[in-house]
Amino acid sequence: MSNNFHVKLSVLFICIHNSARSQMAEAWLNHLCPDDFEGQSAGLEPGVLNPVAVEAMREAGIDISAKKPRAVGDLLKSGERFSHIITVCDESNAERCPIFPGDATRLHWSFPDPSALTGTHDERLNGTRQIRDQIRDRIERWCAEVCRPATSASAAA
Repeated sequence: MSNNFHVKLSVLFICIHNSARSQMAEAWLNHLCPDDFEGQSAGLEPGVLNPVAVEAMREAGIDISAKKPRAVGDLLKSGERFSHIITVCDESNAERCPIFPGDATRLHWSFPDPSALTGTHDERLNGTRQIRDQIRDRIERWCAEVCRPATSASAAA
């Protein structure tokens, strides 16, 4: 086996509807740490992709408009295994965040729910931008902790 052989770890981000937070986390992980991880996302009760989250991610240079919310149950039935399961529900909904069986490392990162934001479109977009940036910051810190050293250089390129 070559020393250059490297297996990507599979990460599943879970939230209630798989419409914003988990979709953004999946996109950020795949964008920022592609050499070490393959991110996916799913929801307990899949909803409709949040158009404000799509807009906020597009502003950051990432297009998630073609993503379809998926059910955790479908992934359970598929038998796919993950190295990490990361719930991204806010604290008020943490008890509703699903538990995924298996021996994956489980983490909980609480982020506010963009779908709970109220106000004008611009107010909701500003709030979603803040959540987007919080998720990016958390992914960047996590990648710095667990990715191979070469990854931070390739992510900056």
